[in-house]
Amino acid sequence: ALLHELFSLIVRSGIEIWRIENFRPVPVPKSSYGKFFTGDSYVILKASHFYFTYCLVTTALKSGALRHDIHYWLGKDTSQDEAGAAAVKTVELDAALGGRAVQYREVQGHETEKFLSYFKPCIIPQEGGVASGFKHVEEEEHKIRMFVCRGKHVVHVPFARSSLNHDDIFILDTKSKIFQFNGSNSSIQERAKALEVVQYIKDTYHDGKCEVAAIEDGKLMADAETGEFWGFFGGFAPLPRKTASDEDRTVQSHTAKLLSVEKGQAKPVDADSLTRELLDTNKCYILDCGLEVFVWMGRNTSLDERKTASGAAEELIRGSDRPKSQIIRVIEGFETVVFKSKFESWPQTTNVAVTEDGRSKVAALLRRQGLNVKGLAKAAPAKEEPQPYIDCTGNLQVWRVNGQEKVLLPASDQSKFYSGDCYIFQYSYPGEDKEEYLIGTWIGKQSVEDERVSAVSSATKMVESMKFQATQACIHEGNEPIQFFSIFQSFIVFKGGLSDGYKNYIAEKEIPEGTYTEDGLALFRVQGSGPDNMQAIQVEAVASSLNSSYCYILHSGSTVFTWAGNLTSPDDHELVERQLDIIKENPNTQAKRQQGNLKVILTYSPARSRKKNLVFYLHHRLKLQVLMQVTEIYNFTQDDLMTEDIFILDCHSDIFVWVGQQVDTKNKLQALTIGQKFLEHDFLLEKLSREAPIYIVMEGSEPPFFTRFFSWDSAKSSMHGNSFQRKLTIVKTGGTPTVDKPKRRTPVSYGGRSSSVPDRSQRSRSMSFSPERVRVRGRSPAFNALAAAFENPNARNLSTPPPVVKKLYPKSVTPDSAKKSAAIAALTASFEKQPPPARETIIPRSVKVSPPTPKTTPTPEPNSKENSMSSKLESLTIQEDAKEGEAEDEEGLPIYPYERLKITSTDPVSEIDVTKRETYLSSEEFKEKFGMKKDAFYKLPKWKQNKLKMALQLF
Repeated sequence: ALLHELFSLIVRSGIEIWRIENFRPVPVPKSSYGKFFTGDSYVILKASHFYFTYCLVTTALKSGALRHDIHYWLGKDTSQDEAGAAAVKTVELDAALGGRAVQYREVQGHETEKFLSYFKPCIIPQEGGVASGFKHVEEEEHKIRMFVCRGKHVVHVPFARSSLNHDDIFILDTKSKIFQFNGSNSSIQERAKALEVVQYIKDTYHDGKCEVAAIEDGKLMADAETGEFWGFFGGFAPLPRKTASDEDRTVQSHTAKLLSVEKGQAKPVDADSLTRELLDTNKCYILDCGLEVFVWMGRNTSLDERKTASGAAEELIRGSDRPKSQIIRVIEGFETVVFKSKFESWPQTTNVAVTEDGRSKVAALLRRQGLNVKGLAKAAPAKEEPQPYIDCTGNLQVWRVNGQEKVLLPASDQSKFYSGDCYIFQYSYPGEDKEEYLIGTWIGKQSVEDERVSAVSSATKMVESMKFQATQACIHEGNEPIQFFSIFQSFIVFKGGLSDGYKNYIAEKEIPEGTYTEDGLALFRVQGSGPDNMQAIQVEAVASSLNSSYCYILHSGSTVFTWAGNLTSPDDHELVERQLDIIKENPNTQAKRQQGNLKVILTYSPARSRKKNLVFYLHHRLKLQVLMQVTEIYNFTQDDLMTEDIFILDCHSDIFVWVGQQVDTKNKLQALTIGQKFLEHDFLLEKLSREAPIYIVMEGSEPPFFTRFFSWDSAKSSMHGNSFQRKLTIVKTGGTPTVDKPKRRTPVSYGGRSSSVPDRSQRSRSMSFSPERVRVRGRSPAFNALAAAFENPNARNLSTPPPVVKKLYPKSVTPDSAKKSAAIAALTASFEKQPPPARETIIPRSVKVSPPTPKTTPTPEPNSKENSMSSKLESLTIQEDAKEGEAEDEEGLPIYPYERLKITSTDPVSEIDVTKRETYLSSEEFKEKFGMKKDAFYKLPKWKQNKLKMALQLF
């Protein structure tokens, strides 16, 4: 009956909903999605466009392809006949789709989190129904309603004082205002999630035009909004103690029981433990786990047998009075992770025969509709080049770990790593409104454990010293992400190591020295996607290392050979040309090209350790998981990230550990360990590599390669307060975060330096990066313009200046420096009884000092603080000014030479505001040192001001 509806699914992806009317499924209009009636039953199909175009029409289902989820939702007032019809139609729909879908029974008020995620933030069923005798009520006049938020479920409760308690969160929806009552025992996260429901009610039932108030349990009646809230209940009175109800009773957990369904009857299976071998492909089984009841249907069972097994599961929970129990039906070969986890042993792969009956029916229907099925079946997905999503024009520093120390590498060696060593890199690049930092560790395959621990510890301390505003990465050799290669651009991995730890290890184990030497024999495999992303990996110098899909470079003393496989492209050949200038130290070294004859040279070469090919995976399965509970958050958004918690974004090829601003420091330092444990335990049974890259992302400093997985609003992560206070601000202001932060600028192209590199046809080998030529890494245009006036070009090689630490909260007022001059301290003491003026956050106010005059200074007005301050400063500094013999600037401040204002000065000036040293420079010297006038300087962002002051030793 549903086959005729499937044609539309080829074009439309997402959700399809049918309502059961007269025992038949009737499509629900898109405008009514999310609106459910208590007297009806519904069938909901969740799928993706990729799955339909790939799986319904082709003949095989590849591993990793997305699958369907089918839900049937039963209102609390629906009839047994409608509920039975929904269950049957769900089985039929699955059969029509090829028998791969996971089927869920959803009961009003006890829906699964996956189902609720389709209709974020909530569903609020309305009274009425088609066949249950109810009429759909059309709201003519707004009536006061009250809801309780229990977890992710929103339940309508009677509008009465007796419904309130201290444990839950209640929403009172009145005509002109929505009140959220927060029970004293509720958590911040629960309150924040409830505000999303308030926003939904405001937009849905009030057209976004009503007031919102948050009422705290136990708040005094003196608060106007609190008094207004209790006025609806006839005044304030103590709340009654919460009594246990049917809704609150939990299903007692018990050991999972396996039952075999035979002729409609469920019979226990006698077994000491649950194993996969107990399940027969010709039968259906019920796995009763208390709250979850699974129906497992063998691949060779008939449609009638599957319907009978589903009915037996319904009867099981109905007879034991378990309204909260959820029925989940799975097909052999497509079991969920949760189902597999109930068994003590489950094989990694199972061979099942996949029937094509359902797909053939759908394909026939598509042909009748005029769709070219054959073309779809043979269509190959477009090949997408992975993007780094990071600005590649920043500054780079690299250290090699040597025992407990780290050695800074010169520019020419920053992209040359040894497999026996560990490295730390710090990369700074222009972000959307500030300088961003990425600090990472690269762990070689042959490195020793002590140096691995030292590398991670040093990188963590660097992040901690920057107040956790940098993104941290832990990268293993052979599993480097695209961001890593894009930063280094040309990357080489040599065999062996240079650190003392590696040398001591091979000496103790009496392992032959295999470290790369310039005069030895070395074979490199060249790979990459372009000049800004190319690698040379040293492999074993034997014939079996050659692969027709790659190009190779053989370095033998003063001679370099290049070898191109038959399957390589001209682009691959160009990469070889570019890598030649990096590998060979002598530019006069002779290069020879070979096409196949190289095997003779390599046959008798000494064996070296083998390296694994680098493999790039597209991000195909994304899951957001909350720490400790390891519960998948379906259809996640940025709003699911709570500032008090730690979350894991699982991208399969790499993972991100997101840390909220209000997580305490101790837990922040454990973020990397949390990511490593997640990979180690592989909670979702995805066969995750334990050496997958791990990124530690701090709230407020999220890099673009993390935010790309969300519809990201950077202002939300820069707001004040906890998650509840932030969302309350958004709800009250109509959905717009209010932060004192400039609007993020348009990020630069992620192509890195490609904008400055000529077209491919114009490139030549002379443009290759050479060790003899210092490669000047690009900076942001603003920084170049500012730094050009004072920076010494020989001061550093690709070295990033010390990081600038900013406050976590942009709005927070910076405290006055502890190192005040004696004059300012005396002045402050005289105004002790007056509140101190707020410090300027952008342009520091210059204090004017009147020149000495024999005339009597007029008495300042009582309310003129500036005049009073000027007169007091005059008496304190006039003698010092005369002694120094210095002139005054146009603002009245004394001026001093630059050499006396530096923090490293041998003759420092005393009695000045040490936090504003630059204000004491004359206009001419200020422009000479900073390359701009004072007014232009103070219009810059604070972080740029600080960076320039640090470069001039005035910070």
